[in-house]
Amino acid sequence: MIKKLASRIREYKRQSVATPLFMVGEVAMEALIPLIMSWLIDRGIQGNGGAGSMENILLYGGALLLTAMVSLLSGVMSGRMAAIASSGFARNLRHDMYYRIQDYSFSNIDKFSTSSIITRLTTDVTNVQNSFQMILRMAVRAPLTLIFSIIMAMTINARISLVFVFTLPILACGIALIMTRTHPIFRRVFQTYDKLNNVVQENLRGVRVVKSFVREDYEVEKFNRISGSIYKDFVHAERNLAFMSPLMMICIYGCTLIISWLGAKAIIASGNDPAVGMTTGQLMSLITYVIQILSSLMMVSMVFLMITMSRASAQRIVEVLDEESDITSPANGRKEIPSGAIDFDHVHFSYASRSERDTLSDIDIHIPSGSVVGILGGTGSGKSSLVQLIPRLYDPTQGTVKVGGIDTREYDLTSLRDGVAMVLQKNELFSGTIRDNLRWGNEHATDAEIEEACRLAQADSFIQDFPDKYDTWIEQGGTNVSGGQKQRLCIARALLKRPKILILDDSTSAVDTRTDALIRGGFRSYIPDTTKLIIAQRVSSVIDADMIIVLDDGRVVDSGTHEELLARCEIYREVHDSQTKGGEDHE
Repeated sequence: MIKKLASRIREYKRQSVATPLFMVGEVAMEALIPLIMSWLIDRGIQGNGGAGSMENILLYGGALLLTAMVSLLSGVMSGRMAAIASSGFARNLRHDMYYRIQDYSFSNIDKFSTSSIITRLTTDVTNVQNSFQMILRMAVRAPLTLIFSIIMAMTINARISLVFVFTLPILACGIALIMTRTHPIFRRVFQTYDKLNNVVQENLRGVRVVKSFVREDYEVEKFNRISGSIYKDFVHAERNLAFMSPLMMICIYGCTLIISWLGAKAIIASGNDPAVGMTTGQLMSLITYVIQILSSLMMVSMVFLMITMSRASAQRIVEVLDEESDITSPANGRKEIPSGAIDFDHVHFSYASRSERDTLSDIDIHIPSGSVVGILGGTGSGKSSLVQLIPRLYDPTQGTVKVGGIDTREYDLTSLRDGVAMVLQKNELFSGTIRDNLRWGNEHATDAEIEEACRLAQADSFIQDFPDKYDTWIEQGGTNVSGGQKQRLCIARALLKRPKILILDDSTSAVDTRTDALIRGGFRSYIPDTTKLIIAQRVSSVIDADMIIVLDDGRVVDSGTHEELLARCEIYREVHDSQTKGGEDHE
């Protein structure tokens, strides 16, 4: 895991190396400051026989000022380098995760919820970024301070300096106990964050439904329940971590008291003669070094704490980076699609690999290139699942799907999907102008081509009513246009692609039958050679299709023309009669 994360440092290696180097300079200067202070006291203020020396005071005072300035400069540079390195590292992490997600198949995306992916790209990356910055600084500063302070303390008085050694087992055991109890809590918290984000996202997406059904109180209660769970977990974790500070303070103050007592006895016994015992300056510097030693251990514990918090985040990030798409382009995959002919050769499909029941069972149909094919069936009959196999959004679990007489798994994935356009019932529009959204179909489309596609999709009329026309701004998700307008814009976007295969997945459900008929008429004139698959709930939408496929419970019940199915297919006849009697076909 560490190796995979470290490989994302890339162009910020120089700053990552410079940070600890500057930190070495800062710590080295900080280790000298107490020693120079002791010289200032012993040789400058007290001097030989208790008489101070202004010359020594200026000398050691200047050395003290110079050391402090070097320490300050090194610290500033270390902080600057650490900020650049950690921010760049986080940017690379987000970049690599986002690009990895773009390569996911639908089944990979199904494995992670949308809210979980958002949490991993934001909160988890921030946690790892903070941990990385702390490692570059504190993880270097703490052990260096510990080593330098121990050396300097031992140089002054090795016997008294051993006092802090007795505190190490206490601190080590305390920190280990706290860390082992805290890590599982943080891991659970970040998983709960996924649920919280999911609730918020679901509420905001469905806010119109929530308000229309007056379910605000229910949504607030659901949010409070998950938020309360996070609160309890954090309180539990902080309760464990709260023991760390008192433990450190007891060790620091305890050592200070013992050293002060032993040092004072040594000074009195030696008469302030360093050759025999200790001086006042040495005692002060020794106390400072011991405090630095224990403070460095405190920093080590903080590093462990941050690593403990970020470890769960790091694992979740690596899960995204390690996830391999189960649908990939073959080496030297075919770039050209010969025709829009589609063959399902005894295809079986299920969303879960170990599912006991197939979503699609033994689908065996042939669709000639350029034909218009209607697909009818009840909810859950497998209509959408069937068409999603064509551009390899999923792969069949058994059998073969062919486009242009060639197995879809032999095509270059980009080329295959460029040759297939899908218009879904719940299509997405993205924030930007209408023109920007339409150019998803063809980024090089001219204004004339865009307007022609919109006229064929019956979208030009309402676009002309907008003050900014094709430069009208579309909000995220297309929330500022109606459902029917959104569907017509998505159809125009698909037409601009001029695909070999056009799939309409109940994509005219929000328009009236007259507009639906006009759109289908536009298909015949604009893309006559394109194979058109129309999933519909209304018989009128597919009545003039070359072939109509009737699905039920994941199986093909029958296929044929409208007249043939009306004569021999009971399911089709029931749907037709129910809609005709309701007057839908005569609107």
